[in-house]
Amino acid sequence: MEPSQIHPIGLTMDKLIILDSYQEKKGPLPVLLPTKSAPTSGFGPTERAAPVEVQMCQSILSCHADHQGALSAGQLLKWIDIIACLAAERHAGIACVTASMDDIQFEETVRVGQIISIKARVNRAFTTSMEVGIQVFVEDVRTGVQRTVCVAYSTFVGKPVGLERVVLRPIESLSSAEEKLQHSLASERRRLRLNNDKAFSSLLQSYHTLQRSNSNGQSTCLYLCSWKDQCPDAPAMSTEVSRVESIELVLPPHANHHGNTFGGQIMAWMENVATVAASRLCGCYPFLRSVDMFRFRGPSTVGDRLVFKAVVNNAFQNSIEVGVRVEAYNVEEWTAGRARHINSAFLIYQLANTPGDPPAFPDVTYTTQDGERRYLAAIVRRRIRMARKHILSCRDEGTLSVPWDKSNQVYLGYNNIAALTVLAGKPDWELSSIQDRTSVYVHEEAELLCLRVQMEVLTSALHVYTRLADLRLRPLWDKHYLNCEEVEMVDDEETVYHVECSPNNGSKIEDFVLLQSKRQPCKEGEPYIIAVRSVTARKVPPQEGFHRSEIQCAGFLINSLGSNVCRLCYYNQVTASVMPYVEGNLAGWSKSMEDTANACISFLEKDLSITIF
Repeated sequence: MEPSQIHPIGLTMDKLIILDSYQEKKGPLPVLLPTKSAPTSGFGPTERAAPVEVQMCQSILSCHADHQGALSAGQLLKWIDIIACLAAERHAGIACVTASMDDIQFEETVRVGQIISIKARVNRAFTTSMEVGIQVFVEDVRTGVQRTVCVAYSTFVGKPVGLERVVLRPIESLSSAEEKLQHSLASERRRLRLNNDKAFSSLLQSYHTLQRSNSNGQSTCLYLCSWKDQCPDAPAMSTEVSRVESIELVLPPHANHHGNTFGGQIMAWMENVATVAASRLCGCYPFLRSVDMFRFRGPSTVGDRLVFKAVVNNAFQNSIEVGVRVEAYNVEEWTAGRARHINSAFLIYQLANTPGDPPAFPDVTYTTQDGERRYLAAIVRRRIRMARKHILSCRDEGTLSVPWDKSNQVYLGYNNIAALTVLAGKPDWELSSIQDRTSVYVHEEAELLCLRVQMEVLTSALHVYTRLADLRLRPLWDKHYLNCEEVEMVDDEETVYHVECSPNNGSKIEDFVLLQSKRQPCKEGEPYIIAVRSVTARKVPPQEGFHRSEIQCAGFLINSLGSNVCRLCYYNQVTASVMPYVEGNLAGWSKSMEDTANACISFLEKDLSITIF
C-alpha cells in the first residue's frame, strides 16, 4: 500500500514498529517542514513543544442515551475518538491517523441532564507515533460534584503526504508533575503494547499446556474463572448462543473530516453488537466496564458494507469478554464474497445488579475448535489486563516498614507469621503456569496482587527448612540477591538481615532490611514457616548509592509429604518494590520465577555441607 493510500484508521502497529526501527538503521528521518500541503504544529526551530490540552463539553440529551436513560457507551466512544484526534493533530500540525485505542476503564454511569467534560492531551511523542491520554468527567448540575467517568489511551501517527515520512516532534517542555508522570508512563505503556503479541503467544501456550493437563486427568487446579464452583449443578451454556452478526452501509454522515469512515462511528457500531451478544448470554442488560483494545487494521470508505460479528468468548466470576470482528466490502468484494478484516476489539461487561438480574453470569463452554481458541485466549487477555493494571499502578503505598525494637520482638514475630499464614490461606488462587515440579499461581483482590510459587522437592521438609532459614544462603540460588548480611540475631526464631538486590529500573542497588521469623510445626501435619517483612533498624540507615525498598509480606511454607519429599510454597504480596522483579512473569514475556524456582530446587537437593563464618 502506498503511503498516500493509508487511511486515518488503517495503520497497524506492525507499520509503527517498522517506522520506529528505520531510524535505528538509517539514522534520523527527515522532519516534515512547513509547507502549504503539509502544515506543522507551528513551533519554530527554537521553540520547545509542550503538551496542549484540548477540551470538549457536552450536555447529555435523550438522543445520546440508551433505553435506561444512561449515556450510550457508543456515543461516548465517538466523542473520545474526536477529541483524541484533535489533540494529536494539534501537536503534529498535520492530519493524524488512529492506530489503536486501549485501556478504556468506565467508572461512572452518566445520566440524561448531566454534563460531561472530555480532556485530551498528547502524553508523549515517539519517532513516528504518539500516545494521547483522554479523561472524561461527569458533573451534576445541581450539586456541582465532578467525578471521573473513564480514562483511555489512543495511539496516533501523522498521516503521510506523498512519499514523505512523518517524524513527530518530541514533547520536551513538561511543567506539572502529572505531565511528567504521564510522559514517563507512556513509554512503559508503549513497551507493553509492543510486547503484547509476544506475551499473548507465550501465555496462550502455557494455558494450552494447562488445558492438556486437565484433559489427561492431572489435578492442576486450573482456575478458569467461572462460577461453576458456586453453582456446580448449573448447566454450561455454549458461547454460540450469543453470536451476533449485523451489517451497516457507510454513508456520507459516517465519514470523518479526512473523507473516510469515522473511527468513532465504527467503535460505536462495535459496541452495539457487543452489547447485544452480552445480553443474549445473560438474559439481562449488562453494562460496559472496560475495553481491552480497539485495533484498526485497515481502511474503509463511504459506500463500503461493514459486517460486524460479535460473540462471547468466556464468562468469568463477575465479567464476560465479548470479541468483535469487523469486515469491510466494496461493491466488487461484496459480490465476490472477499472480506477485508479492518477492525477487532475485546469488550468487558459486568452485571448492573438491577432488580431481576441473575446473581452471576452463566457458566459457558465451547462446542467448536474455534470456540476453544477464543475461550483460552480470553483467559490470557484477562491475565495480561491484570498485569498491565498492576505494572502501571501509581498508588501511594506509604511506608510499609515497621520499626524494629527488640523489646517488641514477640509482637512483631507473631504479626509476621500471622500475615503469611493469612496470605497462604486465601481462596481462589489462579494457576498461571506449570512445569515438571513447579507451578506459579496468582491471586488478585481489589488492588492487592499476590503470587504463589509451588515446588516439589525430593528431600525432607526439615532439610529444606534448615537451608532456607539461613537467608545468607539465598544468593547461592536466587540471582536477584547480590548479598545478604546478618544485622541482629535475637534468638533462634527472629533475625534481622540486610539484603542487597540487583538494580531494576535504575543504576542504584536495591536494598532491604528484613525481619525473618521462623517456626517449626507444633504437631504432625502442620507446615514449617519462614516469614519475612521489611523493618527499619537504626543499625542500617539508608545509604548513598542504594535505593531502600520494602516487602510487606513474603515467605515459605514447607509441608512434609514423606520422609524424602515435601511441598515448598513461596508467597509474596507484591509491592511497588517487588513488581519490577516479577512483571515479566505477570505480563507473559519472562519465565524468571520458574527459573528461580528450579534453581532453588536444585540447591536444596544437592548434598552439600555449607558453613558460613
